[in-house]
Amino acid sequence: MRKEVYITDYNCVTPLGFDIQSNWNALLEGKSGVALHKIIENQDAFYASMIDFEKLEDEFNKLFDSAQSDNKNFTRLEKMFLLSLKPLVENHNITEETAFILSTTKGNISLLKNQTTLPEDIYLSKLAQKIADFFGFKTKPIVVSNACVSGVMAIAVAKNMIQTGKYKDAFVIAGDEITEFVISGFNSFQAIGSEPCKPYDKTRNGINIGEATAAVYITGHCEERRSDEAISNERFSFKILGDSAINDANHISGPSRTGDGLFASIKNAMTEANVSAEEIDFISAHGTATIYNDEMEAIAFNRMELQNAPLNSMKGYYGHCLGASGLLESIISMESALKNILIPSKNFKEMGTSQFLNIIKENQPAEIKYILKTASGFGGCNAAIVLEKC
Repeated sequence: MRKEVYITDYNCVTPLGFDIQSNWNALLEGKSGVALHKIIENQDAFYASMIDFEKLEDEFNKLFDSAQSDNKNFTRLEKMFLLSLKPLVENHNITEETAFILSTTKGNISLLKNQTTLPEDIYLSKLAQKIADFFGFKTKPIVVSNACVSGVMAIAVAKNMIQTGKYKDAFVIAGDEITEFVISGFNSFQAIGSEPCKPYDKTRNGINIGEATAAVYITGHCEERRSDEAISNERFSFKILGDSAINDANHISGPSRTGDGLFASIKNAMTEANVSAEEIDFISAHGTATIYNDEMEAIAFNRMELQNAPLNSMKGYYGHCLGASGLLESIISMESALKNILIPSKNFKEMGTSQFLNIIKENQPAEIKYILKTASGFGGCNAAIVLEKC
């Protein structure tokens, strides 16, 4: 019998707040981090979800004293990582059997600007080791970098390594920041929307880039106390029932038109979880608000007979946070399950896909036990996990 693995703690740092409670309160009120920002000097401002520089510095300086940070030249992204992981490390012991997994798409790519040589911290392995050393992790860090499915895959990697007995528990962090490099790349695909994004909506016209970091604690034990002071007496855990990642091998940036990779990922994850389509209470989908992605997802969900399951995309609130998106959205979906409230897919009004999806349009109460979280990304990658509220 395979070992059961649980998520028992989490935190996030986003434009909507620097902890889970502030993020949840903002979502309940329908607030979005998406706004106009001027990032590239010779280009007009565009819609993105960006963390305020001064607020981030203030929060970092408040939580990390000078003795901890003076001798470290932390980048902005690294400060985001440290803030998201700090409360989890304070709540759980790090041992020689604890894994540290970092998920990112581009890491410290901003360090390349105006450089003629490669800075050492540009390497993802160096970034991961820097964070690991700060908190005193005893094992070699693991880096998961597979485009925009990285955050979901990092959960699967932790689950599988704990099940094999290689580790007893794991801290997983995921993050990316908005940079000129990322913006230029998406501009080259003409994928950036000219307005706040509208996943699955008929009038959608592209993505909004976002930035965030997120962190979860994963263990083979389900009895753990929640870090959130607001409900500190509550114990919670989410069992990671199934996972899968399949590449559709279609195109460097375009998904399979038939949704083959996502369909296979969902099917495998649900088979391992032993959960039927009728049992899925909620789908936290990828939903980038691009024509091909949203259409592909609609086809894949219908092929799995999941078209009636309540579904949302968080991109209208956070933008597309690249490697952080899968982990951040998993955290928000678990918070929804804990609070028994479904959050609407922001900016959705009229179905814009050829096949029906049950898009959530307003805050609504719901009993949520089984969650399906999906992600898709460049290079044809797709991933899915099934979570059970215990």
